[in-house]
Amino acid sequence: MAPTSETLTAARILEATEEVLRRHGPAKATVVDVARALGVSHGSVYRHFRTKAALREAVTERWLDRTSASLSGIAAGDRDPEARLRDWFTALFTAKRHKAGDDPELFATYMVLIGENSAVVDRHIADLTGQLTEIVQDGVGRGVFTSAAPATTARALFDATGRFHDPCYARDWEQPGIETEFDAVVELVLRGLRA
Repeated sequence: MAPTSETLTAARILEATEEVLRRHGPAKATVVDVARALGVSHGSVYRHFRTKAALREAVTERWLDRTSASLSGIAAGDRDPEARLRDWFTALFTAKRHKAGDDPELFATYMVLIGENSAVVDRHIADLTGQLTEIVQDGVGRGVFTSAAPATTARALFDATGRFHDPCYARDWEQPGIETEFDAVVELVLRGLRA
């Protein structure tokens, strides 16, 4: 084991864990593999993450949080709510397509990890629907959208567009015409929201 010159942080461990998962997959990746990649003992990794399950949960959360963070700026903007909503869904679809297409091995690994960490997924969905709620509330406040219950409407919007962000549809995302289908669904939900 080569000594490491950098301070061991949770972020470094999570980066190394992603690489180990990419190489070995979730079934074969171990904490010892992560420690070896970092040049530290596995006990050092366990000081940051008490169990292998906690490490896998943290990696999953970090992966999902990247999407949430990229969308939060769109949701919090001051532009026209309809344009923000369209941009938000476009950014979500684009992010999910890139995750599935750019690194299919890691995407497949994360699908396994997501199955193990339903609480992480639930928090992610709550964050995303919270962002949508913010846009819908702003639209209602400006008289652009109509909704008696913005949080319920936000969840319905999220569910209605599931084909374009739920990983179970990843195979569809590279099909010819998917962008046209996406645009049609987004236009339909926007039409239903307009005041």
